[in-house]
Amino acid sequence: MFMSISTTGTAESPATDLGFLLHKHPGKVQRFGTSHGEAHVFYPEAGDELCTAALLLDIDPIALVRRGRGKGRGGSPDFALAQYVNDRPYAVSSLLAVALRTVFRSAMKGVCEARPGLAERPRPLRIALPAVPANGSGEGGGPAMVARLFEPLGWQVEAVAIPLDEEFPEWGESRYVRVELSCAAVRLADALQQLYVLLPVLDGAKHYWVAPDEVDKLLAAGEGWLADHPERALIARRYLSRRWSLTRTAMERLELARLAEADDREVEEIDNAVDDTDGSEPGAAHPAGAEPAEPAGPTEETAPGAAPKQPPLAEQRRTAILAALREVGAARVADLGCGQGELIGALLKDARITEVLGVDVSARALAAAARKLRLERMPERQAARVKLVQGALTYTDARLKGFDAAVLCEVIEHLDVPRLPALEYAVLGAARPSAVVVTTPNAEYNVRWESLPAGHVRHADHRFEWDRAQFRAWAERVARTYGYTVVIRPVGPEDPEVGPPTQLALFRVGTPAEPTVPTAGSTVSTDPEAAGGGTVAAGTTAPARTTPEGGEPR
Repeated sequence: MFMSISTTGTAESPATDLGFLLHKHPGKVQRFGTSHGEAHVFYPEAGDELCTAALLLDIDPIALVRRGRGKGRGGSPDFALAQYVNDRPYAVSSLLAVALRTVFRSAMKGVCEARPGLAERPRPLRIALPAVPANGSGEGGGPAMVARLFEPLGWQVEAVAIPLDEEFPEWGESRYVRVELSCAAVRLADALQQLYVLLPVLDGAKHYWVAPDEVDKLLAAGEGWLADHPERALIARRYLSRRWSLTRTAMERLELARLAEADDREVEEIDNAVDDTDGSEPGAAHPAGAEPAEPAGPTEETAPGAAPKQPPLAEQRRTAILAALREVGAARVADLGCGQGELIGALLKDARITEVLGVDVSARALAAAARKLRLERMPERQAARVKLVQGALTYTDARLKGFDAAVLCEVIEHLDVPRLPALEYAVLGAARPSAVVVTTPNAEYNVRWESLPAGHVRHADHRFEWDRAQFRAWAERVARTYGYTVVIRPVGPEDPEVGPPTQLALFRVGTPAEPTVPTAGSTVSTDPEAAGGGTVAAGTTAPARTTPEGGEPR
């Protein structure tokens, strides 16, 4: 089993710096013991312009057999003589990946004490792997799989299938591929980490039992690149030997990392865009730092004798949510998409609420919530009532089970429409609290924001905004699907033409539905197939009303 790593150099950075990076002297042949044989490191060429380091792994087939086989072991063909006739001593596999970690441990960590800073400097690399098994097992193997795995990481891939027998080409191609990877600028540590993960993925098997700690190894080696890889599901599945429970855990943690890292905005912008302070127009509709325009119509300043000014819309939402929770008698509440904890603070003021779980995908938002709630200074009995955890609402989570009520306050519009069914199942299907409170903007009311362009959504992060008929159709479909009843209520001042600025759905298990009255001007069918048709991408000028082409989010 053999691989080589080559780099070119300049007068300022000679190629022989590779020896410092690998912590292996170019003038020596070094030998290392492994659990299944010996590893040899040597340099076929070592000059200022070109330097090549080779790793030769000499596998002892007897030692491999003596260690036994089980699920996730060996990876050799499953036939009677497999322990005597197999490719493990020759084909690149998890054996080489483990040898990389053993022999080049410091290089994989990006440590170079002899030349501080050298490990952080990208340099040209070329990696040669003469015989790589790339068995697709129905997932598209061969050279195409090599390209799918390495090209998104910036590698130029030369992959050629090796024939079963060069003298008899009509026999076809084998499952082995000759691979050369090249990159103009990459950190050696990154390259080794990627090889450590992707070589077993190509092989599709491991020589040792795949235990739960393999998830931690995968995520540690994949830090910084795996969460955004387009084939991350394939990588996790094959790296973990198709053990579904481990794969699911890995994907949940990768999703958390991807969503949290993608959100590089200020914490104040993460809070689901629900904390507008003046009840008028959300901040996304006007330039940063500008004062939002007041809604059209009479105001305290323009209409003599007008009613007192309404409290901020965010406060009205919280008041409506608290009223719904009191109505259902909820004592244990999960705030899903809690942001900076505004609702949690209000919940803790109610002595009837004995436990609050705040969940958000953003670690920054949770840290801001902890500061805002002053958890560190909170009395012990009060602090015991609240817990903040990181989680993705599109995945089932055992921590969400057993609550009297769950709240999705201005959350659903931040999800892409195709992901809504996953959230529906995770919350109402799997967690299944006794009650669920959902609030979301009413798209019809947007015309009352004078400075909001027609067809625009209220916040740049909103993936869609529904009118009253669309929201009702969605809520009724979800209630039927998961065995809930639902009532729709207005939140905020109700305009006779376009309704309230916010709409609330209260889902309850095992209670008769309250009579509902069609909203003014709503002629759209409440059939679930109509829900979701009025989605509007953030920043577009598409109409917010239902169109004939619209369909249910799936």
